[in-house]
Order: sequence, then structure tokens, then C-alpha cells
Amino acid sequence: MEILVEKFAVYSAAILLCLVVIILYLRKQRRESKRVEEKIAEAKLAGMYEPVSLHPVVDEGSCIRTGACIAACPEKDILGIRNGKATTINASQCIGHGACFHACPTQAITLCIGTEKRGVDLPHMDEHFESNIPGIYIAGELGGMGLIKNAVEQGRQSVENIAKSIRKNHQADYDLIIVGAGPAGISASLTAKKHQLNFLTLDQDTLGGAVFTFPRSKIVMTSAMDLPLYGKVKLFETSKTELLQLWKDVLRKNNIAIRENAKVEVIGQENSHFKVGILTGEQFTAKTVLLAIGRRGTPRKLDIPGETLEKVAYRLLEPEIISGKEIMIVGGGDSAIESALMLAEQNRVTLSYRSEAFSRIKPMNQERIRQAIDTGKVNFSEIWFTQ
Repeated sequence: MEILVEKFAVYSAAILLCLVVIILYLRKQRRESKRVEEKIAEAKLAGMYEPVSLHPVVDEGSCIRTGACIAACPEKDILGIRNGKATTINASQCIGHGACFHACPTQAITLCIGTEKRGVDLPHMDEHFESNIPGIYIAGELGGMGLIKNAVEQGRQSVENIAKSIRKNHQADYDLIIVGAGPAGISASLTAKKHQLNFLTLDQDTLGGAVFTFPRSKIVMTSAMDLPLYGKVKLFETSKTELLQLWKDVLRKNNIAIRENAKVEVIGQENSHFKVGILTGEQFTAKTVLLAIGRRGTPRKLDIPGETLEKVAYRLLEPEIISGKEIMIVGGGDSAIESALMLAEQNRVTLSYRSEAFSRIKPMNQERIRQAIDTGKVNFSEIWFTQ
């Protein structure tokens, strides 16, 4: 009898201990969820919750709450645990390194560009930046690296991996063809030169890619970066003109020529290499291809009467020489907001967008455009264009 009583006491204590552990665990989980919810509320209030570029999207059905994504992310409060599942907090602060995607053991994270409702899935790459097609690599904005500093680093790393794996006894014209001469493409070209690869860099427009289309006075880079064959670029508050000149000087010093106005039309596989065709009809072959292109491509048009007239522009290069005009800007992204603010200094500007809320812009731009609208410096019109 005494033995039974002792066993009952032991079992009861064990059960009680388990219950205490479970209760403490659930309480801790609730506290963590509450903290994350408070951070989300703060992020929404500060305009940081809605993503402006690359961001992680969590499939709650696949998430098993390992916390690996949070531990892998070097940024603060991009991801958190709420109700036992990972969720985004400050999505607009994501800088696009993709560490969370690679760390997730159940592939519950997808990297997207845009808002959750209008996101664009990114092509999947392995840790060497190689796509699901062996021999084709991806770097820069197409791979989610919209920030110049990050795109430069990804361009460098992708070619470092190509240099390690490529075999030189192939029959193609080049070891590597780089498509795109923006930040990632320039960095990739310099790295290819460093490793003595036989390479060709093509761009549909000109050196700088999307950076070339920015307004001349726009600040395009605010942090230092490492540029192959150059070293640390310690320029802060760097303008478009300064950055383009730096790239030109580095490329010229290393005898690297970019093939401009060479829009790639087709990339096909031929035997053990790739055949790349450009708009002029010329074709080149390469053992590997690096896609360092942006996502902008040809400007999106509204398909309305008058949009092909000379007074309609899709790029703003020199806002300082435009004055005394009545201008309508269509769009609600960072480029539209920044253009409106620059042009409003010397012109009467109306900003037209499909919604009253600007949910895809940087917090600083959000504050500046709201102040400009409230003070009458910029007029706002919510308009939907229909065919």
C-alpha cells in the first residue's frame, strides 16, 4: 500500500511539473505574441509595416516555429513569432539578403517584391546564386537586391562562385556573359576581370542601368561599399553623377568595356553552353550567364490617349532645369514621390494616384509628401484611368 502511495505521489508530482512547464511555456508564448503585436502596431503607425521592396512572406501552414529565420536575419525586428508562427514586423526595413529564406528548414518563407497583395515572387537561387537552370546565375534587383550596396556585393559573390566552378576547356566564345550593367553587373564585371575570366557584359541601355535614369541630383547611396578591384568606397550622400563617374573611372582603369544598347532577346541552351541573342541579331555563346538585370524594363503605360506625345515623359533626369510648368505625376511609389517633391520647387505639381494612402514608400518620403500636400505645395488627385 505504501509503495502505491509513493508511486502515486511521484506520478502526481511529475504530472504537476509537466503542467507547470506547459503553463509557463504558454504564458511565455502569449507574452512573446503580445510583444510582437505591439511591435507590429508601432510599425504600422510609423509606416514601416508595409514592404517597399523585397520582403519575406511566411506560409503559416508550413511554419514550425524553429525561429531559424529570426536568428539568421542580421537586421532587427524584421520577423517575429506571433501565436506560434513567424510573421513580418518591419517589412519595409528588409534589405534583401535572403538569409531567412535559406535558414527556414521547411521552406515556409518566400521572398517577394511589392505589397502582400501585389507581390512578385523572386526566382529561387541556391547559396551560390545559381538558378534552377545550371549555369545561369542571378544577382541584383532581379534577385531582390535593390539596394546598391547589396547588389554590388551579390554581383561580386556570384562571380566568385562562377570562377571557382567553371572549367576552361569548353567550346563557347566566353566563360561568362553578364546581362545588365547596373550595380550588380558592374561589380560582376570587375570580379570577372579579377579572376581573368573571358567575359562579355551587355546592357539594353547604358552604363549604370536604372541608376542612370535617376534624376541627376538624386542621392543614390548613403553607406560605404566594397567595389572589386577598387576597395572600400567611402562616399556618403553620393549623387548619381558621382557614382556613375566612379564606375566609369574604375572600368576604364581596368580596361573593361561595356557593350551598351545591346538588348538581350533570347537565351537558349546549345550543347553544354548557352547561346545569347541580342536585338541586332548578333549571337554569342557562353559557358555561364549571369542575369544582373533590373525589374523595371520598359516603362508601364496607361494605355490612354495622349501618352505618346512629346510632353509625356517616363524618366526625370534634370528636374532643376524645368520651371514654370503645370505638371501631373502619375504614381505613388518612391520615384513618383521624389519626382513630385523635386519638381514642386519650381513648378505647379499635381500627384495622381489610385489611392489616398501611399503604402509602398519609405517613411521619410511618406512624411515629406504628406507635409507637401497639407501645405499646398503639391496637389493630390485620386484618379483611376480606364480604357
